[in-house]
Amino acid sequence: MRRVLTLSTAAAAVAAVAVLCVALTAGVAAAPDAGAVPPASGSGPGAGAAPSASADECDPGDGTELVGCWNGTHYEESVGFAETDGLNETQLEALTDLTMARVEHVRQRPFKEDVPVETVTRSEYANDTASGNGSEAFRRWNDQVWEALFVVGDETDANDEIDSVFGGAVSGFYSPSQDRIVIVVPDGESPDIDPSTLAHELLHAMQDQYHDLTDPRYVGATQDGDLAVDGVVEGEAVHVEERYAARCDANWTCAEAPESDGGGGGDGQEFNFGILQTVLQPYGDGAVYVRELRDEGGWAAVNETMNDPPASTAEVIHRDPDYEEGNVTFEDAATGGWETYPDQGVEGAETTGEASMFVMFWYQSLEYRHTVLEPGATVRQNVEIHLDAEAQLETRATYNYAHPVTDGWAGDELYPYRNGDRDGYVWATEWQTEDDAAAFRDAYVRMLTAHGDGEYAQGTVYEIGSESDFPGAYGVERDGTSVTITHAPSPEGVLELRPDADLALPDADGSDGDTNGGDDGDANGGDGGSDGNTDDGTDGNTDDGADGSDGADGSDSGNGSDDTDDSTPGFGVAAALVALAAVGLFARRSA
Repeated sequence: MRRVLTLSTAAAAVAAVAVLCVALTAGVAAAPDAGAVPPASGSGPGAGAAPSASADECDPGDGTELVGCWNGTHYEESVGFAETDGLNETQLEALTDLTMARVEHVRQRPFKEDVPVETVTRSEYANDTASGNGSEAFRRWNDQVWEALFVVGDETDANDEIDSVFGGAVSGFYSPSQDRIVIVVPDGESPDIDPSTLAHELLHAMQDQYHDLTDPRYVGATQDGDLAVDGVVEGEAVHVEERYAARCDANWTCAEAPESDGGGGGDGQEFNFGILQTVLQPYGDGAVYVRELRDEGGWAAVNETMNDPPASTAEVIHRDPDYEEGNVTFEDAATGGWETYPDQGVEGAETTGEASMFVMFWYQSLEYRHTVLEPGATVRQNVEIHLDAEAQLETRATYNYAHPVTDGWAGDELYPYRNGDRDGYVWATEWQTEDDAAAFRDAYVRMLTAHGDGEYAQGTVYEIGSESDFPGAYGVERDGTSVTITHAPSPEGVLELRPDADLALPDADGSDGDTNGGDDGDANGGDGGSDGNTDDGTDGNTDDGADGSDGADGSDSGNGSDDTDDSTPGFGVAAALVALAAVGLFARRSA
C-alpha cells in the first residue's frame, strides 16, 4: 500500500489510483435511497451538494457548472450499445460522457474538465509494473516487514508477491500526475470496459480536480498511514460506485460489464491472500466510514475528511475520527554488528497498524490452518471471522478487520535489521490498556508455537525450526501496555538485537520446557506457565485443522476430518474472499 506496497518506480511515476478486479456479489438488495439525490439543504445527506440539471437544461454547449450533464449527455440517457467489449473510440467517448454525468449526479458535484480514458493490455500493464519495487536495500527491508507479519515466508520474495497481486488483479487506474484513466483489458481482445471500474476511476478524477491527489497529505509515510488515507480516498470511490450500481439495478439503463479476464482471483490466478486482504481493507471499512460521514454531515463532511485524511487504519476500522494513539518508545541498542535501514521507512521503521496485524493473525488460519485469533474455535470459524463484518455495504458484503486481539492498537514501529547476510527485526508495539497488550502478546505466542514444535517458556527466547516458513528465534516481552518482539536467525542474535531484554537463551537454565512457574510480570491471564497457548496447554494451533476434540462447535465431523477442514480455508473460503466486492487499490507510492 504505501512504499511497502509500491507497484514499481514506473507505476509510482503516474501516481496510479487502481482498481482490483474481483467479482461482484449480487445477493444484497439495493438500499431504498441508493444513488438518490436528496435536497441540497440542511445538515443531512444533501448538505453542501448541488442539484442535478434537468434533461432540458443539458445542451452540448453548456459549461461545467451543471451537475448531471457532460458534453450534452444527461445522466438519464443511455448509450446506444448494450455491451462494453470491442468499443471503438466514439463509443468509448460516449460511455465516458454518460458515466461522468451519472457520477456527477450521484456525487452531486460537477467535474471541472474532461478526463481522458485509455486502455492497456494486462501483459503490458504487468510488464510495466513488475520488478520495480525500489533498491536492493528497500526490497530486503520490505521482505522483513512482511516476514514479521507472518504473511510472506523466509524463502519467498515479498516484492514478487506484491507484484503478483497488483499485476494480476488491477483492472484500471487513474493517474493524478497525468490526469488520465487507464483501463486494463485482456490480451488479444478488443477493449472491454467495466462500467463500475470506469465510475470508480472517474470519481478519483473528480477527487483530484477538487483536492489534488498529488498533495503529500495523500501519501502516508508508513503502511498504516497509506491504508488510512486510502480509507477516505477509496472509501468515497467505492461508496459512489455502489450507489451508481444501485441506480443501474433500479432505473438506469446500464451497459453490461464484460466477462472477467480472471485477474481478480479467478481460474488460474493465484494471490498471496495475506497481501491481498491487507490492501483491500480501505475499500470495505473506508466505504462504510464514508457512508456514515455522509449520513451524518452530508457530502460536506466527506470533503472535510478528504482535506484532513485519517491517520491510522484504527480510525477507519472503528470509524472514530478522534481515535487516540499512544507513544511508542524504542531505542536502538543492538550490538554485534546489527544495523537498521535509516533510509527506508520513517528513519528505518515501518508502522504496520491494526489492519495489517489483524490480517497477520487471521492469515494463519487460512494458509496454515492454525487457530490463532480464537484458539477454542475451529479453523473454519477462525477464517470466517474475516467474513463476519458487523456493518455491510449497501449492495454487497464486505470484510471484517476488527477483533479483540487487535482492537486495542495504539501504535507500532517495526525496525528491520541486517548483519552481513543475516536479517532480523525489532517490533515495538503500544496498546490502549494492559489487557489489550496481554491479548496481543498471547495471540502472538500462539502463532509462534503453532509454527514451532514445543511449548513457550516465559522469559525465554523461542525457536522455530527450519521446516517452517518462519524459522529462527523470537523474543516476546510485555511491559505494561508495551509489547516488543525481536527476531533473529538464532537465540544469540535476539540478545544481540536487544541486549537489555529480560530474556534468557532456551537452555540457559538447564531445561527447555515451561520453567519459571510464573508469569514474570507478563500478565498473560493468570495461566502461569501456559502463557495463553490455549486452555489445554498444548498449542491450540491445530496443525491438523483442529485439536481432536475441543473444536468448539461440538459436532464437527470436520474437526478431525481433513476433508472438511481442507475445503474450508481452501476452496470454500478462498472463493468467498474474491467474490465479496468490487474494490479499488490506491497505488501511488514511490520507493
